[in-house]
Amino acid sequence: MKLLRLPRSKVQLGAPLPWNVRDEQCHLLLSRGHVIESEEQLDALLQRGAFVDVEEVRSSLLVAHPGQHQAAAAPANLFAYWDQTTDELKKLLTHIEKQADFSDHVDRLARHIVELVDLNPDYGIYRCVRQDHEQHFYYGYLHAVHVATLAILMARHLEWNTGRMMSLVKAALTMNLSILDLQGKIASHDDPVTDKLRAMIRQHPAESVALLEKAGVKDADWLSAIAQHHERHDGSGYPSGCTDICDMAAALRVADVFIAKISPHTLRPTLSPQEAVRDLYREDQGGPLSTAVIKVFGIYPPGDFVKLASGELGIVVQRTENAKAPIVASITDTNGHPVTRTLRHDTSQAEFAIQGRVTDKSLLKHLAPERLYGFSKAQPMTYAALTASQP
Repeated sequence: MKLLRLPRSKVQLGAPLPWNVRDEQCHLLLSRGHVIESEEQLDALLQRGAFVDVEEVRSSLLVAHPGQHQAAAAPANLFAYWDQTTDELKKLLTHIEKQADFSDHVDRLARHIVELVDLNPDYGIYRCVRQDHEQHFYYGYLHAVHVATLAILMARHLEWNTGRMMSLVKAALTMNLSILDLQGKIASHDDPVTDKLRAMIRQHPAESVALLEKAGVKDADWLSAIAQHHERHDGSGYPSGCTDICDMAAALRVADVFIAKISPHTLRPTLSPQEAVRDLYREDQGGPLSTAVIKVFGIYPPGDFVKLASGELGIVVQRTENAKAPIVASITDTNGHPVTRTLRHDTSQAEFAIQGRVTDKSLLKHLAPERLYGFSKAQPMTYAALTASQP
């Protein structure tokens, strides 16, 4: 049985469930036809971990729409939908003063990203870790989506309610609104940052808030998180040097800094997730925010390039209950020679235990994630696509 995480957006309060809902071990939690009456019941269900059988979803769709059989039979490719989020964000944040209902549009994109994370968080983490070093010009928009991804995972771990989580995600997507294109230029050039550029960077939280307010954003948590996301409790942050930082801004700063450390940039070295976590943990002194990042990413997060005891080299593709022993997809044989057939290994087994990270990334230059996860690039399909025509 292949399970997909149940997205919150696909549950209608007061309406019968169209499929059985199970836990991660396939145990039945709620039968088809059960009615969830309140947000509190739904919160409790999702926090426990709620999944649906992909074949049930396909079958229910085919009953109502028999002509969609061919599309429904295609393997699910969430990466294509993830890739679209960056383009959607760029379109959304270009000339926001000309957009009606801007706040609602951001909310819809944020909910779409939450849905993608809920469907398979390992895909989202993979994208954060395995970034394209040739897309510097898109850095600002890619960075925003990656920070939003980590923000969702952190909020889930911290058990924030949906409202707080959504404000945090929307803040992540728009925190650098006034300098998005500037970020791409800085990321792609090795010229030192000038005093003029540095001044623009220091003012961007306040300027981004002003742009959002002008566009009609009224969510105080969203705006406060952006205004303070570069402030520090010791007063050494910017732009105002304040010390009374709201929890949402502190969480946004941690996600922002962590993703920046593991992202490609010409002016500074890219840190491994392990190095970035150590830096974060030292700065946070093992607080709840750094702990949340460690818990949701794991010791070897999806996207990490590792060597196994068997001699094979592979990419981490799935976290497990054991943070030190994820599932790895091999891309070489035991002698380190590239292979065309990808095998998955449980690294909790001694013969496939992780020996360490691989720093030479030459084998990964043209490696498509679809190969590692076992589906085609040609026909992307998400849970949302499967159920888009459902009532």
